[in-house]
Amino acid sequence: MPLPDRRTSSARLGSFNDQESYVSHFFSVTGTDLITDRLILRSWTPAEVAAVLDGTRLPHWAGDFPAEGDHVIAGLFAEQPAWLGEYGHRQLIERDGGLVVGSIGLFWPPSDGDLEIGYGVVPSRQGRGYATEATRALTEFAYGAPGVGTVSAGVELSNPSSIRVLEKAGFQRSHTDTEQQTARYRATPPAGR
Repeated sequence: MPLPDRRTSSARLGSFNDQESYVSHFFSVTGTDLITDRLILRSWTPAEVAAVLDGTRLPHWAGDFPAEGDHVIAGLFAEQPAWLGEYGHRQLIERDGGLVVGSIGLFWPPSDGDLEIGYGVVPSRQGRGYATEATRALTEFAYGAPGVGTVSAGVELSNPSSIRVLEKAGFQRSHTDTEQQTARYRATPPAGR
């Protein structure tokens, strides 16, 4: 299934001072933030990474953030500094309330033109469509990055919720490894790519 039709919504490129230019249907880029209808996808700051690693609770985090996957990713940033860049990992922030409720990321740089995406939403916010909304926005953003020909994701077959996220975000299954019980999904590039 292709990504949704561009006529379904609009978004802004610019800053919070109302300088707007309509460029996409999912998100607006504010500095490096991606803004969807309900979320802000903001790059991790060094202070937030340090807080996750040392167990410090920050007031703008949902009660069950960070999840296990966030701890793993934060621990890898030292080895993968590009993951903190423009095309790297981001926190999912609810626009209503400003709480961090998950994370999503691109495993930069692309490998032979393929860029992998991964995501997670804390249990208290699952089932609200946040992962799908964020995946659509970051996938579209990724297709504008240099050297990206495809955006893909790996998923365990025992995780039907994550499979549904990918399918709703416009990804199609491209490979199944029955021995490893995993599948690869690939997003359809936007028209004109």
